Amino acid sequence: MSTYSSFDLTIDSGVAHLVLGNAAKMNALARAFWVELPQAVAELDRGGNVRALVISSTGPIFCSGIDLSIFGDQSLGSVATPAERERLKHLVLRLQDSLSCLHDSRFPVLVAVQGACLGAGLDLISACDMRWGTADSFYVIQEINLGIMADLGSLQRLPQLLPDAVLRELAFTGSKLSADRAYGYGFLNGVVENHEDAIATALQAARTIAQKSPLAVAGSKQCLNYAVGHSLAESLDFCATLQSAIFDPADVMAQVMAMKTKTPHQTKDLLVVKGLSG
Repeated sequence: MSTYSSFDLTIDSGVAHLVLGNAAKMNALARAFWVELPQAVAELDRGGNVRALVISSTGPIFCSGIDLSIFGDQSLGSVATPAERERLKHLVLRLQDSLSCLHDSRFPVLVAVQGACLGAGLDLISACDMRWGTADSFYVIQEINLGIMADLGSLQRLPQLLPDAVLRELAFTGSKLSADRAYGYGFLNGVVENHEDAIATALQAARTIAQKSPLAVAGSKQCLNYAVGHSLAESLDFCATLQSAIFDPADVMAQVMAMKTKTPHQTKDLLVVKGLSG
């Protein structure tokens, strides 16, 4: 497994754990992160042996957003000419893609949040499948407080995760969404007392997922993702087609017998995704 400069990544019994480790800068997402995250997720996805990914961070704050030092290179944000504006569009698209890999991965992505989750940090966790937060955690569309529009996914993903009026409140005012409110709206799977409990809870949920058929879990994630933006009829047809493709009678019967006898059943990993070069 590759090593990365912007986070630590470990794998244990099918559960990967990615830890943001830049607590000195409040886990701001620096230039390397945007390159390394999609590389890491792609490597895990291709391998087939990871069944769930947990994301957490160090220090009192989960993430303060994008590292603004990225824009020390003034050419990145220059919009003086049509060509520069076209270039900026593609920079934003590349940053969006860096987080979309979490949504698109074959395995579920779970996240443990402590303290502040601001700006791009909220974009990041919005792309995850399940979220736990500490009692003191809070969530802010920070971009509006800096005079810009959020553009890395929050405005596109949060409509499926929060009530419309609440999302508009956050997007227009830059106010804090408390952990209790976030849980009440269903954005958080749970609120826990402290940082350690948040990580432990997310890891335990990931281990539970890791005991299920990864083929069925991957199919379930595909169906849930597809249902957003498609009609009920389209989604049902997609589900039927996918089920007919992945249904494995022998594995289902083995799992039924394991349930009846209360014995563990070792499910098979997903296959390695190989490129044309092997």
